[in-house]
Amino acid sequence: MSITPPRRVWLTGASSGIGAALAEVLLKSGVQLAVSARSVEPLQTLEKRYPDQLLLAPGDLTDSRQVREIGERITQTWGSLDTVILNAGTCEYVDAQAFDASIIERVVRTNLLASSYCIDVALPLLRSGLQPHLVGIASSVTFLPLPRAEAHGASKAGMRDLFESLRIDLADEGIAVTLVSPGFVDPPQARQNDFPMPLRWSAEKAADHICEQLRQRPLEIVFPALFMAGLWPLSRRPKRPQPATGKSMAHTSGHGKGNP
Repeated sequence: MSITPPRRVWLTGASSGIGAALAEVLLKSGVQLAVSARSVEPLQTLEKRYPDQLLLAPGDLTDSRQVREIGERITQTWGSLDTVILNAGTCEYVDAQAFDASIIERVVRTNLLASSYCIDVALPLLRSGLQPHLVGIASSVTFLPLPRAEAHGASKAGMRDLFESLRIDLADEGIAVTLVSPGFVDPPQARQNDFPMPLRWSAEKAADHICEQLRQRPLEIVFPALFMAGLWPLSRRPKRPQPATGKSMAHTSGHGKGNP
């Protein structure tokens, strides 16, 4: 009787927030995990606890050269991948009264272009993997534009279209594509936000939910349900009212970080 080997997973943005929580859940489930992030120290700490399961693959994912080097490292070590979870991302808020295009450029580079660089090196590895699965962490902001979220929303909307188009083009190859659209999650950066975050989930709860749902290889994972149920109809009204959260975001100044 043959024994199925543990899945080989590449997780980006693994140093904090949802990414760090996902790494814990995945490692506890027994997978072989390659982890990428710019911050090396958290990854090294994780390696000390899971030395036989972890492959360190740090780097700046906005640099295509560094991403190719990460792909080469994974190729030399494992030869293929079964799952890729592209979680790395950032959020900066825009002040329309002092519009700064460099914010859009920076966020799009981190959220969208970096994802495309990772997909570039991941697809050949997935094609030789077992039940290959490509996963992208997007955002609920793609369902309802929010004040000050021009950069984050544009980057995540691009990411949504990228993954949904890839799902069509990769279907014949048997590569499943899942898009994850969380509401407000509580990574350390989000604690700096100066507006209320309704129905906020902890990163640990979000990670448990994502990993449980990924077993079914769904087209999309959307949570929390109550938050999304409220956003969905609002996003489709011609003259939609602004939610209380949107009003709070619009009336505050400065920039924040988070992952709505």
